[in-house]
Amino acid sequence: MTTVLTPSPPPPPASGSGAPSTAGKGSAPAPRWRRAAGPRWLWAVAGVLLVMAFARVVSGADQLTSSGTVRAALGATVPIAMAALGGMWAERAGVVNIGLEGMMILGTFGAGCIGWEHGPWAGLVAAMLFGAIGGLVHAVATVTFGVDHIVSGVAINILGLGVTKYLAAELLEGTPGGGQSQSPPIGPVGRFSVPGVESALRPVESRHWFLISDLAGLLRGLLTNISLFTLIAVALVVLSAVILWRTPFGLRLRSCGEEPHAAETLGVNVYAYKYVAVTISGALAGFGGAYLAEVAANLYREGQTGGRGYIGLASMIFGNWRPGGLAAGAALFGYADALQLRNAPAVHALLLVAAVLLAAAGLVMLLRRSRIRGAGGGLGTGGGLGGAGGAGGDNGDSGGEGTVAGRAASRGGRRRIVAAIACFVAAGGLAAWYAGTDSLPGQVVTATPYVTTLLVLAFSSQRLRPPKADGLVYRRGEE
Repeated sequence: MTTVLTPSPPPPPASGSGAPSTAGKGSAPAPRWRRAAGPRWLWAVAGVLLVMAFARVVSGADQLTSSGTVRAALGATVPIAMAALGGMWAERAGVVNIGLEGMMILGTFGAGCIGWEHGPWAGLVAAMLFGAIGGLVHAVATVTFGVDHIVSGVAINILGLGVTKYLAAELLEGTPGGGQSQSPPIGPVGRFSVPGVESALRPVESRHWFLISDLAGLLRGLLTNISLFTLIAVALVVLSAVILWRTPFGLRLRSCGEEPHAAETLGVNVYAYKYVAVTISGALAGFGGAYLAEVAANLYREGQTGGRGYIGLASMIFGNWRPGGLAAGAALFGYADALQLRNAPAVHALLLVAAVLLAAAGLVMLLRRSRIRGAGGGLGTGGGLGGAGGAGGDNGDSGGEGTVAGRAASRGGRRRIVAAIACFVAAGGLAAWYAGTDSLPGQVVTATPYVTTLLVLAFSSQRLRPPKADGLVYRRGEE
């Protein structure tokens, strides 16, 4: 007969001993402030809108939150978001796709070459097909032949530019209204408006009331005169999130970007999933190119992408390789681009917006540090007592863990203080710049989207977590 010994639970601490109780620790309810917080993104949108309304009133730049600016920003956001979404599909499967720009170029040409003769919907299909071909070439180079992903992506960008230039000279020269650098005009894409929104919100927006008119301008820009391609783009973002995070197919695909050899041992065809992901990536980038050609310009024109594939890559990184995050990043870059094109003087008011947001970010960092310090102080103290009283036993182990956790929390707190100070200093500098000037140089206005890209990536770099096997060459059976 075998006797199984099970450790008895530790006795509860004596009353008045001062030892922290751990009863119910795993099932403790969340703090009240967190339960009441609701969706964080909703609070973030409300906060940004409040700051924008404040900046509009102070600066008098009504274009900051007008429906026209919101509509233009939405149009500038879609191609960037589609490129970012394509990059996310590829990198979630472990393939870095620097060639998004070239695939977008292929998409613009496909939309123009086919769309002017057969209509915008045929042009959209052709654009996605051209982009998918670019993605397939990238997959062959990186997945099958093991070419460095960056080298292959740069080659795709060069190839896309050269191929479209050659094909335009061969296929578009002599067409009515077309030539070597552009296609004939493409037919219009249908648009949609939510009934009743225009008549209800136009008077409210024209009043320029604080926050109320800003909200009316936002809703009017988002719900009226929307391109059908925009609705498809929104559906693609949602569909990608569902497929990649709610289906077995998505789980297997993401496993190829995290632990491809482990996925292989479970029977996943890693090569096939990488091919599918990179081909879809190219098709989505081609969709972004079709949007530029058919919605933004109504024709294909050489150099139409303007580096938006690279900005899409930055949006994907800013969004931490997730659909919601990359959509927010694309909206940020698209807004900056639309504002400098639509109303350059209003860009000056963005200095005030940035100053307020940086000051708020610094304040949030300090508040988080105080909460973490308050929560970790007891752990560090209890750990120290445990280590002193029972070296080599369980208490000693917990004491060491508590000391390490306390030191880590202390280092994190110091980093937050430094970051908060940097935010406050930057906010003060931007506020002084705004107060001391009436306008910005034209070069600064033109570079606003790219400066925004650099600043956002710099501030978000500490929280990024790319797929573990992203960019690594995979070979079946090799560890």
